[in-house]
Amino acid sequence: MRIDKAIESSMSMDDATWARHANPWSVWTRVPLLALLALAIWSRVWIGWWCLIPIAALIAWALYNPRAFPPPASLDNWASRAVLGERHWLARKTRPIPAHHARWAMILSILSAASILPLAYGLWVLDPWAAFAGAMLASVFKLWFCDRMAWLATDMATRTDP
Repeated sequence: MRIDKAIESSMSMDDATWARHANPWSVWTRVPLLALLALAIWSRVWIGWWCLIPIAALIAWALYNPRAFPPPASLDNWASRAVLGERHWLARKTRPIPAHHARWAMILSILSAASILPLAYGLWVLDPWAAFAGAMLASVFKLWFCDRMAWLATDMATRTDP
């Protein structure tokens, strides 16, 4: 099973959930999650095992977030198009997407995942520069991925082939 499909199925993302996740509030409230999670993990230095409370709260929010907001009144915004593009990306085996989008989405996904390595290292050894660099790089690559997904959604909406 592909990792993206495994993540999607673990989130139980049906059509109604995807519609709610397309709300810009859902997208923008997920953006700071990685930085907040890094801070929560780092907080073990200050609050010891109590750090598990904010870590658990952030994980719970990440799971609940796609369901937290109503479907948007309009899909004519960048955040909603990013979510629509992600659905196209996940369905690329049954409905092919343009090769340039597939290639860049894969590159950006790999770069974002690789950025977790310095983040994890920084959190492990308490190196603030490695943790910060990893979190920021992962976030930048994820937002760039979202931008590609918004572009993909636009391209798929204007596609004329069957």
